[in-house]
Formats: sequence, structure tokens, C-alpha cells
Amino acid sequence: MKIYLKKGREESLLRFHPWVFSGAIAQIVGNPAEGDIVQVFASDGSFLAIGHYQIGSIAVRVLSFDSESLSADFWERRLAEALSVRTACGIAREGVTNCYRLVYGEGDGLPGLIVDYYDGVCVMQAHSVGMFRAKKQICQALQKIYGPTLKAVYDKSSGTAPFKAGLDLVDGYLYRAEGFSDDEQEVLEGGHRFLVNWTEGQKTGFFLDQRENRALVEQFSAGRNVLNLFCYTGGFSIYALGAGAVHVDSVDSSAKAMSMVDKNVALNGFDASRHTSYCADAIAFLRDVPEGKYDLMIVDPPAFAKHRGALSNALRAYQRLNAAAISKVAPGGFVFTFSCSQVVDREAFALAVFSAAAQTGRRVRILDRLLQPADHPVNIYHPEGEYLKGLLLYVE
Repeated sequence: MKIYLKKGREESLLRFHPWVFSGAIAQIVGNPAEGDIVQVFASDGSFLAIGHYQIGSIAVRVLSFDSESLSADFWERRLAEALSVRTACGIAREGVTNCYRLVYGEGDGLPGLIVDYYDGVCVMQAHSVGMFRAKKQICQALQKIYGPTLKAVYDKSSGTAPFKAGLDLVDGYLYRAEGFSDDEQEVLEGGHRFLVNWTEGQKTGFFLDQRENRALVEQFSAGRNVLNLFCYTGGFSIYALGAGAVHVDSVDSSAKAMSMVDKNVALNGFDASRHTSYCADAIAFLRDVPEGKYDLMIVDPPAFAKHRGALSNALRAYQRLNAAAISKVAPGGFVFTFSCSQVVDREAFALAVFSAAAQTGRRVRILDRLLQPADHPVNIYHPEGEYLKGLLLYVE
């Protein structure tokens, strides 16, 4: 099946942007269903790309700018390339870190696909019908590149793949090695031990994108009283405790997450008296915090805006949250503040935090600007892939 673009609308594809918008289409030859492979041509008939067709503003997610067959070899090659990038970056280190993001959508030339690796277990999420329909080929390619070290491939696409009639959106194993029956296992990150549950946990089970920022928190935590808001399973808390924080308070509204925090504290052998878990609304908790109790805060909320229509409300929410943190942190304290909202760019987030600081009247310095790590690469032709941004603040 073929798609022809309107005259002059091929420019973005010639610059290797991996999306074709519906408004750029002049003609569709054939009757493609969502998830079908389509070829894209310029108005003069010259070949441009091949990708997955879908109904919506993004009509095609490009898989290749070459005229090629999307056979088993294609999937194996793309996944092997993704693995080689992680290997070259030194992310996976024996005895230190054995979990990472293997595939980050457009950043790895596979738009609509996420694959996270947890010490032999791959958890995939399809964000498009095309990737959901290709999940068996993806599973086979993962078996090929990891060989006998692969323990399982788990599909967790029910909450991410677009709902369409005929799609069996039920999470489950696509592959399990003989004798492997776990839904939860221990992984290493930065020398710290974490339990990951990919069936019941949020996303794929762990927030891998904060690995480098957790390591930075570790550098600042010795001798400090730390507050970890929106803590999930306690990633930042474990790093802070490992660095010698005097005490860490972890706050999240999920009882399951807080239970996992306590398990992770015990798993790493920390004295339980140095840590307290609070199952509470993080914003309400921060509102009641006495001024000066904490001299290091981590503010890592879920996405406040998932689409552009929610942008204004999201920026106001970031401003209120950061004003509360900046006003409460002890003099000479640090605030690590983040946004994972893709529609909130770095400049808008920094402006929201600036407004928050100005509201408090305190002197605040930006010590560092924080981003997503190398296993969440941004395709230079697809800047929309950048979503995680943060600031390290020093508050006088």
C-alpha cells in the first residue's frame, strides 16, 4: 500500500523526521488498516520512507528511509544496534548495573516501541498498533540478540497501545525460559539492589530514566536530612541512604509502591531507623512540612501534562509545587526538581521554577541542568523525544 504526499510536504522526511502527519497526505492507494506497513512517496513519485500506518494526526510512523523489507532481519538488526549503543556507553556493568532501557522509540529508530531490560527479562510496551502487531517478531529478535541469557519477554502494552477492536490487549509473557516463573526479581543499579515487579508496577516496573540523576543525588546526600517526594519504589531514597544521609523520608500515594520502598531499604541492609515511609499525597505532605526540616529535597512528580491542552495548568502546578519546596528547604539546602511532561520544554519548566523562586523571595542558584540518560537517546531529527528535564537548585 502506498501513500503520496502533497507537493512540498516531503521536506520533513528528507530531513529524516520519523512522522508523517495526516494533513500532508494527498492520496492513499489501497485501504490500509491500522498497523499495516505502507510506503510513502513524494508528489513526484520518488520513494521517501516505509512505516506503520495509523489513524490520527500522526498517520505514519517511519521505520526506515530505505526501501527494504521489514523481515526478521530488520528487527534483529535494529535491536542489535540499540544494544550496541548501550554497550558502547558502558551502561551495563558487571556487578554494578544490570538494568537499562534497550529501546526508546524514535531514539532507536523504532517509533512506538519501548523495551526495558531487567537482568535477563525484557519488558516491552507498544505505543502503536503497528508495534503491537509486530510483538512476536520483536520477541523472536530479542531471543536472537540475547541468546541463552534471555529469561523472559513480557508484553505490557494494555495501557499504552491504542485501543482498537480486534486487538487482544491483555498483558502476558511472549517468552519464558524453561523454569523461569517469576513476576518480580532483584536488579542492580549503581551497585544498589532493587526489586522490580513488571506485572504490577508502574510503567515497566522501574523508572530507569533517573539513573544518572539518582547518582548525582548520592553525591549530595551525606550528612543530610532528605525528603523524597513522589518516591515510587524509592530509587532516590536508596542512593541517599547509601551515601550516608542522616535520615530519609519517602512519600508516595501508592501503598504498593511504599511497600516496595520498605523492601528495598531492607534489601540493601540499611538501618530501618534512618528511613521512614509515608503513604500520603506528596503535595499535601509538603504543605505541612516544617520549614528547615530537610536540607535536600527530591521533587519528581508524574507528568502534569500529557497533551498541549493541559500545558498552562501544568506550568501553574509546577510553579506551586516548586514554590512550596523552595520555601521549606533549609538554608544552604538543595532541591532536585524534575518534569517528565514531554509537552513542557526545558525553557518553560525553568521559567516555572524561576517564578516559584521569585514567589518565595529566597536567593536560589541553578547548579546543574538535568536530562534523561544515554539509554533514552534523542534522535537528532526528532527533538520531541526529549521529555525529562530537571534542575539542581541551591537555596540560601
